[in-house]
Amino acid sequence: MPLHLAACRLILLLAAASPAAAAESNSNTSSNCTLLDAQFVRAAFLNVTNFTLPLPGRRTCRPVRRLPFPSRNLTGPVRWGELRNLTSLLTVDLSGNSLDGTIDASFWRAPLLRAVDVSRNRLAGALRFDDGDDPSQRLASLNVSGNQFTSVESVARLAGGLEVLDVSRNKIGRAPEGLGSLTRLQRLDLSRNNMSGRFPDDLPPLGGLVFLNISYNNFSGVVPSDIASKFGHDAFVQAGTTFQVEPSSRRRKKRKRVVMIALIAAGAAAAVAALAFLAACGRRKRKKDKDGKGGAAVWEDEEVVVGAVKVAAAAPVVVLERPLMELTLADLAAATSGFGRESQLAETTGRRSGAAYRAVLPGDLHVVVRVVEGPVAGVREDDDEAAAAAGFRELARLRHPNILPLLGYCIAGKQKLLLFEYMEKGDLHRWLHELPVGSMDTEDIGIDTMEAIDQDRKPAGDWPTRYRIILGIARGLAFLHQGWAGSGRPIVHGRLVPTNILLDDDMEPRISDFLHPSNETPESDVYRFGTLVFELVSGQARWNDTSTSWARGVIRNRKGRNLVDDRLRDETMGTEAEKEMAECLQVGFLCTASSPEKRPTMQQVVGLLKDIRPAASAAGEPPVAGLMTQ
Repeated sequence: MPLHLAACRLILLLAAASPAAAAESNSNTSSNCTLLDAQFVRAAFLNVTNFTLPLPGRRTCRPVRRLPFPSRNLTGPVRWGELRNLTSLLTVDLSGNSLDGTIDASFWRAPLLRAVDVSRNRLAGALRFDDGDDPSQRLASLNVSGNQFTSVESVARLAGGLEVLDVSRNKIGRAPEGLGSLTRLQRLDLSRNNMSGRFPDDLPPLGGLVFLNISYNNFSGVVPSDIASKFGHDAFVQAGTTFQVEPSSRRRKKRKRVVMIALIAAGAAAAVAALAFLAACGRRKRKKDKDGKGGAAVWEDEEVVVGAVKVAAAAPVVVLERPLMELTLADLAAATSGFGRESQLAETTGRRSGAAYRAVLPGDLHVVVRVVEGPVAGVREDDDEAAAAAGFRELARLRHPNILPLLGYCIAGKQKLLLFEYMEKGDLHRWLHELPVGSMDTEDIGIDTMEAIDQDRKPAGDWPTRYRIILGIARGLAFLHQGWAGSGRPIVHGRLVPTNILLDDDMEPRISDFLHPSNETPESDVYRFGTLVFELVSGQARWNDTSTSWARGVIRNRKGRNLVDDRLRDETMGTEAEKEMAECLQVGFLCTASSPEKRPTMQQVVGLLKDIRPAASAAGEPPVAGLMTQ
């Protein structure tokens, strides 16, 4: 067989490494298939171990458009300059290997290059785009995360087409100069670099971004509340020691309301102080509702103030499972340090309730005391005490292993407080994205320590744990959708986000914040569940319609493997778990169908998930639960 024909077959097999690559190849470009093409590929990977060219299998000669070799245990340095000569090269995926060395700046001159993913390797040094000639203006996506790069130079030369840039989890000490020139950029991840810079001066225009993460760096500046709301507060976690996020006006209003509760509930020990303050303010201060409209005066004279303080402090706290426990609002005030900051739990995005406080009640009962803002299921804001108490008792009968139970309540005039079981492990978002497994709270450790831990930490939950969480959420949501007390009217959550999924000591998920009236439909809950599946499998946070559509495209093209969390990949790829994760992504795909009527019910979803791991799901099958009488 002539040598040039054998070389052409090798090039063909590289191009046909995936069905999509073969489909994209142009059969009329055989003139590009020469001995030099094969030599370029061989030369590029000459010093890379475990890289072998496939055996020839077809006679047709087509140009290389893709180099798809993720997670192939490739080790050593690539001679990147050789690849710039592949004039039809569109995409390179060498992620999840052990490649080292630096990337030669001349590589970026490959004329048709559009997407490069070299994440999770050992590449180091400076990432440069300035070898004297202009890089490809077609490059739209670049992922170099999880390497050891120390700087990014001349990134402005990619301004012609770059839309996605991920340089997270490297050792870059300074924000890349020229980011402001990337006006077409839509997704930017600079997180976990110890990177210094000014926010927002050193970043691209924020208006065009749909995703941003600068967490765990050394930025300085102030994030306006609208920007924090757009990208989520977790986009700015420990972004710098002098970095600040402005509180939203909604948070400030909540704090004012909490101060009022603390004054009312001060009890006998603080009654004199509360009286002095309220008497001075009572004649001229008027209560305002959340919209800022004026209302009736709260207290008009000292006598009313005294009565209000005494009555509020004596308001009973009802703990439904412990009817003999006699507590008052004054006891709750004492257990929460007067509803002070030291007892207040961090506010999280996605919740529709008021402020929350941790308290330890007699009998070592750990609870969360949450302020009720607005109506809850079955209880209106203007209900009298008897009607509200009846409504809360009915809500407390709603029990399921994957639902956060209501333990009790307190009604002090128009103010209402609810008691829930305290979950030591926190919420799903914090567990999956913010804390190293088994470590202390982020407030107790610095950025340097946090990053050092993160480099070697074990995955945030192995795959069986994440599957159990997915199945538990599905079971809890299916239970809510069954209907209230057999009425057939489903309870729609309407705000199913990771911060509303709490984890108990056994890592069993508990759905919280489901008591608020919602205009959403069960189908919208199914959609949000689908995005939670994507988040748990991929390990990526902040899913929106854009990222969900992108993930659906990846799954539709049978490349769901590329979505799997890096922290799971090394331990699970090539095992039965890989198949299970792919099937879970398919369930997420069904749940996020654009047409609501094409989405499965949550009961159907539970069945699909149980079929993925039959033995595990049977072992974790919860007992029959529902609206139980007390």
